[in-house]
Amino acid sequence: MAGSTAAVGIIAGAVLLTGGLAAVGSASVAGQRLASAADAAALAAADAASGAVAGVPCDLAGELAGAFGARVEACDLDGLVATVTVAVSVGPVAARASARAGPPP
Repeated sequence: MAGSTAAVGIIAGAVLLTGGLAAVGSASVAGQRLASAADAAALAAADAASGAVAGVPCDLAGELAGAFGARVEACDLDGLVATVTVAVSVGPVAARASARAGPPP
């Protein structure tokens, strides 16, 4: 009886550990995707601001962020430098990432 109780405890602990590691891995992947969305959106906005691509900078940023499943929360232009903040809801939590793009200083 004691051996089966110990086995159940070990299996339950392994299941909880696996679930926790899966949640951390999922959050890490979501964070990387969100950072990629912010980078792409900032690059698109900076390209439009410089005239390399036709369009309104923040509109292009919104289109690219939407392709990643994110939304633009802020889009600021300072000359040719674009700063974009994107967000996505992961369950009850809203994750955010920001990126800047433009010509070198």
